[in-house]
Amino acid sequence: MTTRQCSTSSSTDPPVRREVVLGVDTHGEVHVAAVLSPLGKILGTESFPATAAGYRQLLGWARKRGKVRRAGVEGTGTFGAGLSRYLLAQQIQVFEVNRPDRSARRLLGKSDPLDAQAAARAVLSGRARARAKSGDGPVHSARIFKLAKDSAVKARTQAINQLKAVLVIADPALREQLSSLGNRELFRTCAGLGPDDGEDAVAQATHLTLRMLAERIEQLTG
Repeated sequence: MTTRQCSTSSSTDPPVRREVVLGVDTHGEVHVAAVLSPLGKILGTESFPATAAGYRQLLGWARKRGKVRRAGVEGTGTFGAGLSRYLLAQQIQVFEVNRPDRSARRLLGKSDPLDAQAAARAVLSGRARARAKSGDGPVHSARIFKLAKDSAVKARTQAINQLKAVLVIADPALREQLSSLGNRELFRTCAGLGPDDGEDAVAQATHLTLRMLAERIEQLTG
């Protein structure tokens, strides 16, 4: 007589945890998270501070509802950058989710929980395909430096335009003295302007303004 063997799970075996999908609507101070089942059922929505401790709380809260392997995050290059780096370090696939259309937001009203749920649904449906960047290494370092450079270039251009606008309405003698100079010599000359010898308040203000703008241009150039 052959004994038939059956494979049965023991009551002591740990339950198999289902996979869930995380969606996050990010902001400067607070992130709103939503967890959905694979069938799209909402398992929970909660807000967390946008801090290192808040990231840990958010993921811990999500993991209580299932196994988190994928997350859709809005603004992975801005408000969601820190959270994205943390989730990636926890071996979670992070997908960049586009913010909902602004016209639709105006019609339906702004709702952070709904936006978080929409982020999770974008991952579930496959609409969200762009992987979030890790945000580390030389590429990210260069991106940070470029932010500083770009703002300096913009501010320098604005200061140059302001300096030349002041020259247009300056005293004719001063304008003629400076108009023939190239930019580099012009900025150096204006940076060295002292108080006007006369008592004219407009001339005093013109010299002081030209000097301050020239000094700003030189600083931004550096």
